[in-house]
Amino acid sequence: MPGETVALGSRAVGEAEIIAFAQSYDPQWFHTDPVRAQESAFGGLVASGWHISAVFMRIFVDGMLRESSALASPGVDELRWKKPLRPGDVLSATATVAEVMPSHTKPDRGLVKHDCTVTNQRGETVMTLRTLALFARRPAR
Repeated sequence: MPGETVALGSRAVGEAEIIAFAQSYDPQWFHTDPVRAQESAFGGLVASGWHISAVFMRIFVDGMLRESSALASPGVDELRWKKPLRPGDVLSATATVAEVMPSHTKPDRGLVKHDCTVTNQRGETVMTLRTLALFARRPAR
């Protein structure tokens, strides 16, 4: 139902996780070197935006998708990293239904767009995105 908001849950992210993710997937020095990162524009170690996205995906699966009729996703729109994720931050996420569209070609499914927000423990918005997901539709009654 458009306008419905679901609290998806939260997850803490530590320094070792930030460094390990960055070493594998985004090895920029301000993600991998806590000492040198002090000299960066961030003033310390920060997580890759892709790491934030991956943490969000885990929260989204655990908080909604695992127990749903989700089939697949054609992508994500409007992904924005608003604030850095620092070691020790706790991320929480919500998903608000923005739009529901039945498929024109496959009546057994529909597309749901969720406007999602990821915040830290201080209530600051860390990331926003619009997810697109195909869900199986309930049979007509």
